[in-house]
Amino acid sequence: MKNKLREKLFAGETCFGTFLTIGNPDVPEILKTLGFDWFMFDTEHSYFTTNDVKVMIQALSGSQISPMIRIGQIDQYLVKRALDIGAEGILAPLVNSAEEAVRLVKFAMYPPEGVRGAGPGRATNYGMSLKDYFSTANDELLLAVQIETKDALSNANDILSTKRIDVGFVGPTDLTISLGLGTDRTNPKVIEAMQKVVKACTDSGKIPGTLAANVDEARKFQELGFKFLSLASDSRYLVAGAKEFLSGK
Repeated sequence: MKNKLREKLFAGETCFGTFLTIGNPDVPEILKTLGFDWFMFDTEHSYFTTNDVKVMIQALSGSQISPMIRIGQIDQYLVKRALDIGAEGILAPLVNSAEEAVRLVKFAMYPPEGVRGAGPGRATNYGMSLKDYFSTANDELLLAVQIETKDALSNANDILSTKRIDVGFVGPTDLTISLGLGTDRTNPKVIEAMQKVVKACTDSGKIPGTLAANVDEARKFQELGFKFLSLASDSRYLVAGAKEFLSGK
């Protein structure tokens, strides 16, 4: 298993993706033709079942898009299920300490680095490619942690120094709220905090990531140094497209 997304990111490329929250395989099948590098199947804030996500990942067949899954919390069962259905990476929310980052790595890695169990799921071609998958998975998985609270910001250097954590992902809205700034994502204090995460990533050799709500934010966040960049989400595209048509009726 060669993770092309991980390879591109650590080669210095900026990789663009989007969050998927609408539980229908037509969504990734439509969007996969448009030039994204990755899709994040959001099981934290959407209503996906594990089977929903599996079918949606299957809709990516024939594309070069890397499927990633945002789990709801750092839980051994959730990590195992996400990886067994074919996710090439995990995004864990609300990681506030290095200890929590270590737990994510432990649950995602096969022994001796971790405690992940070997099963005949989709990731291993239903057991037919278990040996090949087992021999490469620990090196190829992309593991990302969200820096989205004041505590996480204070501990960013320790969190991002954790071995095999690859991406420090800023959740701009949650971080803004945690800083006591409501939803004012443009506040200079938010930008300063995001720059701190970029520096912590750079210092530890990790990839800074975040989510842009619009095109202007995407450009600004690129200028700040973010390399793993989500361009909004499927539901935001639906709303924006509808508004555009309605405004011109």
